Amino acid sequence: MKNTFLYIITVLIWGSTWLAIEYQLGEIAVEISLIYRFGLAGILVLALSKLAGHSIKFSSKQHVYLAALGLFNFCLNYVTLYEAQKHLSSAITSIVFSILLLMNIANTRLFFGKHIPIKTYLGALIGISGIVVLFWPEVINYNPGDNTLLGLILVLTGSLSASFGNMVSVRNSNHEYPVLQSSGWGMLYGTLFLLIFAWINGAEFKLSNDPDYWISFSYLTIFGTIVAFYSYFVLLKNIGPEKASYSIVLFPVVAVILSTLFEGFEWTYYTVSGFVLVACGNLLVLVPKEKLLKTLEQFEWYSKNKELTSEELLEISRAKQLS
Repeated sequence: MKNTFLYIITVLIWGSTWLAIEYQLGEIAVEISLIYRFGLAGILVLALSKLAGHSIKFSSKQHVYLAALGLFNFCLNYVTLYEAQKHLSSAITSIVFSILLLMNIANTRLFFGKHIPIKTYLGALIGISGIVVLFWPEVINYNPGDNTLLGLILVLTGSLSASFGNMVSVRNSNHEYPVLQSSGWGMLYGTLFLLIFAWINGAEFKLSNDPDYWISFSYLTIFGTIVAFYSYFVLLKNIGPEKASYSIVLFPVVAVILSTLFEGFEWTYYTVSGFVLVACGNLLVLVPKEKLLKTLEQFEWYSKNKELTSEELLEISRAKQLS
């Protein structure tokens, strides 16, 4: 029940953060908004940990891995995703980002030596095909002045960075790093890297006068950062990156619904087809082989007996269970 609750929290919050990010773009430089977000979140998390009586001390070696967590999960990941949403809708960005599931599985094999079943490769092929279909109109009508493909590259880069961050988180959990305190330090290290990036980039520190900016900022900081990352990191620790990544398949559904309602996102044949292929590829990766075969057998049986009434189907089903 605890893991189920964490799934629901993660899906609903991260599914809605894509829309909230839209209100962060424009007036304030991306890296500055992220410095405000992760700096405040990191301070709050460590302060709460201290008030709860938890130690926030780590060894020098442990801080190396906390810094790696900050670099991948709270710096590179978000800089690229925020930039991507300047060129793509929140719906499209969230759909492409779900490729993180496949990256997580591949990196779990690479870094932890876990076997990858054949169906995972098939799922990856279907998922990648979905990305191609999703962006096919931009490919065949490529315009150098259109930055849609740049947006795609940025999302994929952010997804890869997030996957590396997930691997660091799993490694830290395997070495008994406490989740809450690790998250807080990761956020602060991410803020440090963002400060360096802002300095190199010459970004200007300033505050927005737009209420929507601060409403979305508060939501992203408290829920999108503190609550959601804690929930997801606990899932990574409890059930592993492959199963925890199931939430990544679900939150694009929330993002697409919200984008349709609030951004006027328009569905096309390519959008629907690409979305379905990405979702099917991810589900194929996640669903156990035995359950998948059983589902296909049931579908085949019902297809052959579709002329039967619901009462007859129910009677046959009961007879099978008795036998």
